[in-house]
Amino acid sequence: MTKVLRDPETTMTMMPPRAPLEMRAQDLGSKPAASRPDAGPQRRSRAARVAVFGPALLGTSLLIYGLYGWLSDAGMTGLEWALLSMIGMTFVWVTLSVSTVGVAVAGLLARENDRTQGNADVAPLDVALLVPIYNEVPSDVFGNASAMLKDLARRAGVHRYTLYVLSDTRDEQIAEQEQRAFAELRAGAPADMDVHYRRRADNADKKVGNLLDWITGWGARHEAMLVLDADSLMTGRCIERLANEMSRDDDAGLIQSFPMLIGADTLFARMQQFSNVAYGWLLAEGLAFWSRSEGNYWGHNAIIRIRAFAESAGLPHLRGPHGREDLILSHDFVEAGLLRRAGWRVRFLPRVSGSYEETPGTLIDYVLRDQRWCRGNLQHLRLLGTAGLHPVSRFHLFHGAVSYLLSPAWFILLVIWSLLGKSAETNVIRYFNEANPLFPDWPPEMSHIDSAVFLVIMYAMLLTPKLVAAGIIAAHPKATRVFGGRAPFLVAVSFEVLLSVLYAPILMIQQTRAVLRAALGTQSGWNAQARHAEAYPLATLLRFHWVETVLGAVLLAGLLSGLVSLWLIPIALSLCLAVPLSALSALPVAQALPASLRMNSPCTIREPAVVSRARDERRRIDTLLRVAAE
Repeated sequence: MTKVLRDPETTMTMMPPRAPLEMRAQDLGSKPAASRPDAGPQRRSRAARVAVFGPALLGTSLLIYGLYGWLSDAGMTGLEWALLSMIGMTFVWVTLSVSTVGVAVAGLLARENDRTQGNADVAPLDVALLVPIYNEVPSDVFGNASAMLKDLARRAGVHRYTLYVLSDTRDEQIAEQEQRAFAELRAGAPADMDVHYRRRADNADKKVGNLLDWITGWGARHEAMLVLDADSLMTGRCIERLANEMSRDDDAGLIQSFPMLIGADTLFARMQQFSNVAYGWLLAEGLAFWSRSEGNYWGHNAIIRIRAFAESAGLPHLRGPHGREDLILSHDFVEAGLLRRAGWRVRFLPRVSGSYEETPGTLIDYVLRDQRWCRGNLQHLRLLGTAGLHPVSRFHLFHGAVSYLLSPAWFILLVIWSLLGKSAETNVIRYFNEANPLFPDWPPEMSHIDSAVFLVIMYAMLLTPKLVAAGIIAAHPKATRVFGGRAPFLVAVSFEVLLSVLYAPILMIQQTRAVLRAALGTQSGWNAQARHAEAYPLATLLRFHWVETVLGAVLLAGLLSGLVSLWLIPIALSLCLAVPLSALSALPVAQALPASLRMNSPCTIREPAVVSRARDERRRIDTLLRVAAE
């Protein structure tokens, strides 16, 4: 039986000799005294950003102008002014997604986006693979690590890799299993790769403190660090390509990959996975096209130049209410901004395949993770005034906060529309049918169709990113083949869109509640994310979704009484069905759904070899841990 190492002294012997690297907290109120010369094609960057933000602002302005026309036809009330303002605030982000897709298509046609090269002229890098964990399932973490190391060994590349598992686990039983799993990992690791394990005695400052402890203790031993999450999985080829790019680009401080979702066995997880694979790639292409050297960091599956990070990305605490010090929770966006502030390039390479992560399996698990992220992203509003940040870095911070603020904005818009009731619907139909018909040459008896066309246009704008990405795939036989063919792909797209429409109102209410909790300072503990989906009992579902159910019942009563616009029927039904839809989210797709509705994607039809290998390694280590525990 593997010897269990318990005391902190012994635990530290699992690490190599210390090689400290200084990392100081940055002053957010003043620019750094010195920074690197700015790098990157500024003219092309500006043109790409004008191509994104110009159409988005123009489209929103035209919409507001048109809506003002029909609202002001009978005079503007205060409620109508509020409605117009909320539509403008929400719709600009819809048009921004549409224009991002537009520049992505343009970039693909012009072959403009970054392309990675082979191994030619690559200087060897010493890369640390960092896996920070907190109360995770040890067999999952170490199984993934084993699969990655073995896949890397097959590459026989020029770079040197060392794996560090950095534990902040507080549960003693889990910690004991971690140490057993580590011994197994080290025994089977490739001969030319070292593996280490460290468990902190004091897990101060969560993941930020965990990485800070490693950098200030051992950071000088390596040139770059590849930061992974507990559920991260990357092929050896992907890791090697990221290391190659950093080796070639002396100005790169951080290079982010585009993680694809794996391990989606439930209905809700499969919906997210299909959306990520089928549509996410096009938005990622657009983001890479216009962000250029001012990309973002998602906290994992990214390679970072260690000295650049240590010198420029140390995070201070924020001053909270009553003089309390607050940890910066969503640290990744901020760290990317600080790296760029110091003159380092922050790149995003969506075409580097082989980067994976898992996703919450149920609606409730997804919401619980969202609640943690919400607090951190709203903190970004307090950091917008950080001195010296690049404007695009400020936009990333602002967008992170807006991604959650949009939910209460949509909710307020819904409330205003409900209060306006039938009068708003009557005004819009009268305006578009009588004053400004979309198709003036149609016969008068067909003018009632105009309002329906207007609604179709509105919904089409919301779905444009998905429709364009799906259209590109559907138009190419080779692309549809990896989804099982054109017909199965189109069925999967239709089913995913239906499910997205059903779950969107529920997520809107849950995110609104999360924003309110963050604003009121109601804090949740630091809990490990639920990685394995399980169906929740009815009592939990009712307790979790009672707010949506009540709001849905109120809306439905308004619809039946004729006080609320019929346009709100889909939202009312979704909210009323929040409990059964949440229960449905845990449905195992392989057992409960016909093949045509399983929303298959390349990763489910032909599972990547490293994913299969990781599953086998997880199973093997789990068996060993169970035997050792008996």
